Amino acid sequence: MATNPIKLSDVDATFLPPQLTGPIFEKSVEQSAVMSLARRVPLSMSANTAVPVPLDVPTADWVEQAGRKPLGTGGVDIKQMTGKKIAVLIPVAMEVVQSNAAGLWTQLQNDLPTAFSRAFDRAAIHGRTMKGAVGPFPDYLAQTTKSVSLGTTTQANGGIWGDFVTGMGEIVDDDWDYTGTVADHRLKTRLLGATDTTGRPILVDTTQPGTGAALAGTLVGEPIAYSRSVSGKLRRQSGTVDSGLRAIGGDWSQTAYGVGMDITVRISKEATYIDEEGGVHSAFQENLVLLLAEAYYGFVLGDAEAFVKFTGTPSGS
Repeated sequence: MATNPIKLSDVDATFLPPQLTGPIFEKSVEQSAVMSLARRVPLSMSANTAVPVPLDVPTADWVEQAGRKPLGTGGVDIKQMTGKKIAVLIPVAMEVVQSNAAGLWTQLQNDLPTAFSRAFDRAAIHGRTMKGAVGPFPDYLAQTTKSVSLGTTTQANGGIWGDFVTGMGEIVDDDWDYTGTVADHRLKTRLLGATDTTGRPILVDTTQPGTGAALAGTLVGEPIAYSRSVSGKLRRQSGTVDSGLRAIGGDWSQTAYGVGMDITVRISKEATYIDEEGGVHSAFQENLVLLLAEAYYGFVLGDAEAFVKFTGTPSGS
């Protein structure tokens, strides 16, 4: 038997049900470049609960019968993962909620995953919040000292492809594995436009359009995922600045992330909120519906030197 659709206008100051919020949560994971390459571990919904995450593998070795067993604890690192909250408050005109609740919810299902994944990637890559303050995670990918400037290798020696091979070499020579790359969308045109000395394209685009996922093919034989948070310059996000970072890659076994069990979306028609300029607004007085979406994410990094940065000239420079 078909059930009646849940309308936002029917819900007053309560949590929206999991069948509506669940798809948003999963989609935020798909759209995050970092989460598409890092490994997922359990995370408590409580922001105060730490989860131990081993980020290295003990060394096993051969032993004679009744011989001394090799000690395998020396290479194990333990990181404490703590859930951190991401939140966004969205004011919506009451007329929109009452006249087109289905359309509004469809838009939220598209926008909220993007908002959450951008905030997570920016914190995990740059260690910053969306407004540029110190981020929630003490360790982040851009802390690595390894760096390759794109455009260094001549076309005769491989061009931009050679730059990425050089970066991969820095990781492998340091006894890590190079298992993937996260990249800014601005890099895609340079990769697709790169040719060898005879004019043949170097990169074959393996992106599957329409999937909505960050993971989008391969680069130097390993997965590549795109995120606008790599450069830090976000579309329709005032105040963000291009850092010049175009990609970062390395050994993703050194990273782990966790997500809370559920996302929560609350609705209020009476609450007040403060805008970016400090002005106070009343939902009741201004005939608004306030949507407050919250979720918990965690991220840990074993060793930043397992990664290498690929930099370019910041846009606008």
